[in-house]
Amino acid sequence: MWTRAVESAITLSFIERGYMERRNYLIDMDGVLVSGRQMIPGADGFIARLREVGAEFLVLTNNPIYTPRDLAHRLRLIGLDIAEERIFTSAMATARFLQSQRPSGTAFVIGESGLTEVIHQVGYVITDHHPDYVVLGETHAYNLSLITRAIRLVAEGARFIATNPDPSGPSEEGIVPACGAMAALIERASGVSPFFVGKPNPLMMRNALNYLGVHSENTTMIGDRMDTDIIAGVESGMETILVLSGITDHSEVDRYPFQPTRIVSSVAEIEPE
Repeated sequence: MWTRAVESAITLSFIERGYMERRNYLIDMDGVLVSGRQMIPGADGFIARLREVGAEFLVLTNNPIYTPRDLAHRLRLIGLDIAEERIFTSAMATARFLQSQRPSGTAFVIGESGLTEVIHQVGYVITDHHPDYVVLGETHAYNLSLITRAIRLVAEGARFIATNPDPSGPSEEGIVPACGAMAALIERASGVSPFFVGKPNPLMMRNALNYLGVHSENTTMIGDRMDTDIIAGVESGMETILVLSGITDHSEVDRYPFQPTRIVSSVAEIEPE
């Protein structure tokens, strides 16, 4: 039976060994830190508070178009100073998955530099000649000829991978088709379902946790979507915070069988622990 002295000694030991650290944070980008090309009011203050308390954090995005360096630059232009090392994309998770499954393989890739660059970095050759995988990301403008080629390669036996299941995304003019919509087209034409690597796949979350070097038990997922951010956090064993500054309305939350730990208007209300 534990005595108070023993419990105090164990607690002190845990502190000395670093177990009682501050919480870590995985933070979705669109709808949480930014809206289109504008910063969510108070997002800069939240990032500053994370730094002040020494919390580990990572900006997590399903957007595979840009490299972390590109995204860091775009964030700086609107007043958010976040280093590229603090950004983890679905493209990075996809490249890591490919490397773990079939090292030094080949892939036919539809996507921008944010995807092609990391696939090259893990030792893959990008080709349309009998590739091991067809990898679908997102582009500024989908090319029907490339989509047709992807359909034929998948029908011929290439494994079908997609960076993220989002059916649409925001733009200055309104919503645009995203990876999930194009994946559905390829699936319908080829008869082969894709494997989605990005949120809500817990694989994306584990990759992000490993990249940051932290554990789910002491990490909070902050997002604006119940169907990607919050369910990904719940399935990965994390505390979750839903912000209402993005796509989800408070009235929609209760219809989901899983619930966030907390709901706030925006990250401006969050005080890091």
